[in-house]
Amino acid sequence: MNESIFDKLDFGVLQPLLDDDDITDISYSNHGQVWVRSLTYGSKRVEVDGLNDTFMEKLAFQCSNVMGTTFNNAKPFLDAESAELRLNFVHESIATNGIAAVIRKTPAKIRLSKEKLLAEDYFTANIHDILIKCVEGHCNIIVCGETGSGKTEFVKYLASHTKENEKIITIEDTLELHLDKIFPHRDIVAMKTNNVASYSDVLVTCMRQNPKWILLSEVRSAEAVTAVRNSISSGHNILSTIHADKASSIPYRLYSLLETDIDVDQFLTTIYRYIQLGVHIKAYYSKEYGKFHREVDEVVEFYVDENNKPISHILYQKTFGKKPVQNMPSKNLLTYLENQNIDISNLVTNSDSMENLDNELKQVEITSNNINPNISQQNSFINTNVLNQTSSQEEISLPKIPFPNEVL
Repeated sequence: MNESIFDKLDFGVLQPLLDDDDITDISYSNHGQVWVRSLTYGSKRVEVDGLNDTFMEKLAFQCSNVMGTTFNNAKPFLDAESAELRLNFVHESIATNGIAAVIRKTPAKIRLSKEKLLAEDYFTANIHDILIKCVEGHCNIIVCGETGSGKTEFVKYLASHTKENEKIITIEDTLELHLDKIFPHRDIVAMKTNNVASYSDVLVTCMRQNPKWILLSEVRSAEAVTAVRNSISSGHNILSTIHADKASSIPYRLYSLLETDIDVDQFLTTIYRYIQLGVHIKAYYSKEYGKFHREVDEVVEFYVDENNKPISHILYQKTFGKKPVQNMPSKNLLTYLENQNIDISNLVTNSDSMENLDNELKQVEITSNNINPNISQQNSFINTNVLNQTSSQEEISLPKIPFPNEVL
């Protein structure tokens, strides 16, 4: 559905909400109840005079008419999207408390800048510069967090720091990135999956287009996980997002989405070998700032050591109520970047240390062992022997988690 078709729709009393740049999502339900998601205040309820089921049904019928489809008991779901809007309607025959609708705004612009990120205490200037250097050095990066945390916006910001002469292909099932419109002068191809062209089909064609970067808007299916694995193992660079509760759990979250009985060790080794960084973004209402606050609270490096063992190495971590702590990058990351002619020696010093965090982890481990002295190290989250033998400058190897059925 293109913009000219959307121009024919009468959004009426919803137009002020659509014109407000601070609002990203509008949700209608329960015979006139309206909730919006705001960049400043998070989710909040608003009152809109004249907005009721009759108006929303009329808007849904307008959409269905210009799309050449129907919206009724027989076809109770309706999806429509343009360059900057995505609409979803659920008929009252399914939504028993009245027609339900969600309008999501996906503007073709980069909302973030370094100045804005630092002014809003998103993270430290040092870890910002390291992440940008990692993009310039062609690191594969996956950003995780909850719905509405700003994962896609951050990926767009990272993508804006790729080199001008590097071809980008975006693969999405719903249009959100819009990099082809943001950077019309660049070699960017926007691909959209549908009922005819699956992730696998699009990826095969994508490879033949010879991109430097492949951007997946979100990894949320087994097919998308396969697309990620095939992309990185074939030498292409990726930026993508996923739902996970922390950056260090990204490889296991990827595995949990698979629907096949692939060997867990083999899969994780591939992910740890080819995904360099995981980033977790947290979003919450902050009393300190008096508004909805987003921040990067964890950056984790992934790699496989000389013994072919997957390693998670925390580069940056911010715990609630405490100052952020930063660790030295591993030799693996430094070597990888050096091979790409990227030097970050001016951004890291021997004073960068996770000593405070290490001490906290040791205290947790001591407390756990005091509670149950017979607990085995295999079942401990962190191996005490490894931790005690490891300085604050070295990596902590996490034991493999024995599942595939657990969803992190």
